[in-house]
Amino acid sequence: MGSSRRILGTLGLLSCLTLSAHVPAADAAGAAAPAAVRESPRIPFTQRYQAVQHGGLVRASNSSIGCRSAVSAQAEPCAEVNKGAAGVNGDFEMFYDEVDKDPDTYNSTRAELRVPRGAKVSYARLYWGGNLRVGEQKPPEDNGRVLVAEPGGAYKAVLADTVVGHHDDEGSDAYQASADVTPLVRRGGAGMWTVAQLNIAMGNSPVGAWGGWTLVVAYEHPQEPLRRISLWDGFESLAAGAGEAAGETVELAGLDAPPGASGRAGVVAYDGDRGTLGDSLTVTADSGRRISISDAENPFNDVMNSTITEFGRPSFVRQPEHMNNLGYDADVFDLSPALSGGAHNLNFKFTGESQGQFLGVLFVQTDARR
Repeated sequence: MGSSRRILGTLGLLSCLTLSAHVPAADAAGAAAPAAVRESPRIPFTQRYQAVQHGGLVRASNSSIGCRSAVSAQAEPCAEVNKGAAGVNGDFEMFYDEVDKDPDTYNSTRAELRVPRGAKVSYARLYWGGNLRVGEQKPPEDNGRVLVAEPGGAYKAVLADTVVGHHDDEGSDAYQASADVTPLVRRGGAGMWTVAQLNIAMGNSPVGAWGGWTLVVAYEHPQEPLRRISLWDGFESLAAGAGEAAGETVELAGLDAPPGASGRAGVVAYDGDRGTLGDSLTVTADSGRRISISDAENPFNDVMNSTITEFGRPSFVRQPEHMNNLGYDADVFDLSPALSGGAHNLNFKFTGESQGQFLGVLFVQTDARR
């Protein structure tokens, strides 16, 4: 994100509704345009899926666009940014990543899904999104469709099955879409998944280009601990420089995590910049003790910093595998410090960096009482 982005409206909503309808995603390849999907400039966070089972959560994720050349004299070279140097997408000419060598796709990236051997997929959801307005303007009619190939398989069209978040302001034209892909992931299983044709714009603007995808998968495995699995999603803009007074709060109730429980929390966010400070994630349990969620790659005041990590480290193979994803975050954090005294409820508080960003997905795994 560049420095000219106008400040977004202030948000402070507490969301704790439940969404239980799961509509199967399209499972047939084809070039037909998707049916019209309703859009909304903001979608409050709601629970998409919850289960208590022996098993856990895994995810595959990648960004779909990267830097081609620097346009700012102060910017680091693209090669250094790809290795993890600080940099904001508005300082670069951005171009699509393409790994499939298919002339009929203009962007495609891969990531490894590590479903444990012997596990059964209980639920899988694909999220994708980005910015439609950069050096070009992409039509929003294409927001609700991507191509997905399971390991060793051919592309299939996947269509959004729920309201698409689509926020158009003076600097950016941002969206997030998603679809239930449980049958597809049950068939495809572990391995390298490819997602192509994300509707995102390339080029350069003060706001910059960004976009990517994340596949979140819940699984059952009889040899793993009993865990509570929660998947929440929405589409909320975090105000630029809003700080504590105007963040986004998501409350997870009924966890019943015992003292000393282990857990993890995953977040998908858009347009967070590496090196632009002010964004944070804190968690408060029943006791009222507030814990700052961060790690070696995601500092407490720059949590949404264009990384795809787990506990501060890369955890699966990606193609390409940039360390600075220039506006796309899909991180998993250690939640255990917030569970040291046990927890029935957890309150997640997100605040925006000095340029603002968009929040799309929260998924949480905690040990459950036996």
